[in-house]
Amino acid sequence: MNFREDFLHYVWQFRSFDYNDLIIDSGENLKIIHQGFLNKNSGPDFSNAKIQIGETVWAGNVEIHIKSSDWLKHNHQTDASYENVILHVVYENDVEIKRIDGSVLPVLELKSRISDTLIQKYEHLFLTLTDFPCIAQIRNVDKLIIDSFLSRTLIERFEEKTQSVIRTLNELNGNWDETFYRFIAKNFGFKVNALPFELFAKAIPQQIYGKHKDNAMQIEALVFGAAGFLNDDFKEEYPAKLKQEYQFLQRKYAIKSIEVPLWKFMRMRPQNFPTIRLAQFAALIVKANHLFSKIIEIKEVAELRKLFEELPVNQYWKTHYHFRKEAVGVNTQIGKSSIDNVLLNTIALFLFAYGKHTGTQFYTS
Repeated sequence: MNFREDFLHYVWQFRSFDYNDLIIDSGENLKIIHQGFLNKNSGPDFSNAKIQIGETVWAGNVEIHIKSSDWLKHNHQTDASYENVILHVVYENDVEIKRIDGSVLPVLELKSRISDTLIQKYEHLFLTLTDFPCIAQIRNVDKLIIDSFLSRTLIERFEEKTQSVIRTLNELNGNWDETFYRFIAKNFGFKVNALPFELFAKAIPQQIYGKHKDNAMQIEALVFGAAGFLNDDFKEEYPAKLKQEYQFLQRKYAIKSIEVPLWKFMRMRPQNFPTIRLAQFAALIVKANHLFSKIIEIKEVAELRKLFEELPVNQYWKTHYHFRKEAVGVNTQIGKSSIDNVLLNTIALFLFAYGKHTGTQFYTS
């Protein structure tokens, strides 16, 4: 056996194994209705799978390992995000695995179901999966044609995304600031944590921050509290103070925090941990609350960029990536590529949508 786990991802995703008369470790018959969708972020390897064990149909996630004991090595037995795994697919089943609630996790062993020649076939296919067919010819295409195509593609993309902006705007009774706040929060999740950032923004309306705009500690408490990170008992002064502040503010505004397991940390660089992104987001609110009202007055990209530079992130995060987890030399500022991402996917989109909705030609030309 000389392959990595991603080989088994390939095998499962494309059903490149003998899937006739499948039987799980308990002896029950297994039928794969849908293998699910490959998850390249933290959490189980495949989401939204559907299988039938015996007479019962199950829907949920699938986790894949070389050996079933890898479940323990990766500490999934203590991670609530793996509680909805419905099937453990492994090359070798070497140990029984139980969920947090004590129930035995069904296992499908593939050791006798993968052909001897498949590894070589996989290696060949894997190297060609990401090939761009016209990569050689595109160098000969006139730059004007390419630029025109890209501009047209961007406009079409903005037209499509504008519909989502307007839907949210209508839900919020025409409040552009609140609509922008929700979208930029989602953008701060950068795909991996876009959903929890979006839910977090819905949990705490932007107008609440305005009532505490002169108190950075309370802004940070609102952000980390609504995000669900202040439920533990802290010995360090900073998180303990945040918790104290949030307990008061949560009661005052009836804020319902989102669940911590929604946030994803695995397979991420620490610089991109949601705790760091939340610290940056809180600093952005401290620096410029009601951000959209300021953005529509700015005419230069360089000035827009400055809004996201030199953020007043709390000093605590220079020595931590997470509460109670110390680190050295943490860069608390947003990187240039991340700022570019926000400028394109949120700022430019909203200027386009605002211009289109209000008839302000400057923003749609």
